[in-house]
Amino acid sequence: MQQEKNLLLHLVKATAATIILFFFVVVAGLVTLTLFPVSDPDVKTTAVKKPATASQGIIFEVYPKEKKIPPPNNGSDTTGLSEIKTGPKPLIAIIIDDMGYDKKIAARLIALDSSLTLSVLPHSPFTREIAVAAHEAGLEVMLHLPMEPVEYPGIDPGPGVLLTDMAPDALLRQLEEDIAEVPHIKGVNNHMGSKLTTQSVQLYQIFSVLKKHGLFFIDSCTTRESLCRPSAGKLQVPFAKRDVFLDNSLSQTDIKGQMGLLLDIAYRKGRAIGIAHPHPETCSALEQYLPLLKERARLVPASMLVESAN
Repeated sequence: MQQEKNLLLHLVKATAATIILFFFVVVAGLVTLTLFPVSDPDVKTTAVKKPATASQGIIFEVYPKEKKIPPPNNGSDTTGLSEIKTGPKPLIAIIIDDMGYDKKIAARLIALDSSLTLSVLPHSPFTREIAVAAHEAGLEVMLHLPMEPVEYPGIDPGPGVLLTDMAPDALLRQLEEDIAEVPHIKGVNNHMGSKLTTQSVQLYQIFSVLKKHGLFFIDSCTTRESLCRPSAGKLQVPFAKRDVFLDNSLSQTDIKGQMGLLLDIAYRKGRAIGIAHPHPETCSALEQYLPLLKERARLVPASMLVESAN
């Protein structure tokens, strides 16, 4: 009998020890989860890098590698802007990309009283405010459409991006949302997009929507392999392409030189399109050199330089 009592007592002690140990394991687990939470592997999160002002050190565009063509040099001016040219004034459009994050720079650009075209990013803090202000000032407004670059996801074009792995319905839904986000738009150009602009299937889908809305398209030419021109031609979407990035270098001398190059191309072709970005340095250069450019050429909205891509 005594032996049975001892065995029962031993079992009770062992059970109690097990319960206490289990209690401490549960408590320890809860504390660990609280202090060091783990993500659910079935829940995917995407960190979006929003474009920002130059002062924050984030680039607006991924510039393609292009051979630098020096502007004309008559021995006294290395920029081409001051060179006297003969013949009728050519047409030049200057598009300011990546608008939507800086109201002060937008106000400076609008105050230039020139026929600049502002291309506004969707889903940015001041998308609608800047688009409306530009429209009311008589400037043309475009949608700066985020598209997947080769460097994605290391470089993310930001909210509203169109990706190559999107299903057709998802891509078209996102495109419609982006178009609806920016009021008063007359056309579209791509933000980044060095990968997506090489995909003919997605481009046909995109241009079919642009055609439905009566919008033109300007290829920012972020890759030499772009298929935008033939795709736009098949869908009969009015088209043009960028000739010069004006501010891939923020040196005032370099920006002036790029404006001289833009003018030289315009005289050779009769028209040219330059793209710039809302950097303070770019604003300063435009404030200084636009009057000289306007003496040599006629500044027009981007829509005046699009044509059939056939």
